[in-house]
Amino acid sequence: MELCDAVNQLAALAQETRLEIFRLLARQNQSGLAAGDIAESLQTPANTISFHLKELVTAGMIQSQRDGRHVFYSIKAQGLRDLLAYLTEDCCGGNPEMCHPIN
Repeated sequence: MELCDAVNQLAALAQETRLEIFRLLARQNQSGLAAGDIAESLQTPANTISFHLKELVTAGMIQSQRDGRHVFYSIKAQGLRDLLAYLTEDCCGGNPEMCHPIN
């Protein structure tokens, strides 16, 4: 992972609504949630949710999948794993195995 990718992912998560969306999706299975369900769950207007979903997709933190008229969003597990690996690769003096395993 490149530094600019990590910065973009962290910036996407460094906003309250986007962090709430990400945490909500992290609790779901891989089928994810429809945008309307996310808006309802967070009690946030749909257009606001759409903006934040786009930002998270662009940063590579979540993914979307269309099913008929609905778009379902889920976390992009590999994006999260890549970010965590990047953040911890030099952990503990270059011995990341000393850090508690992140699965």
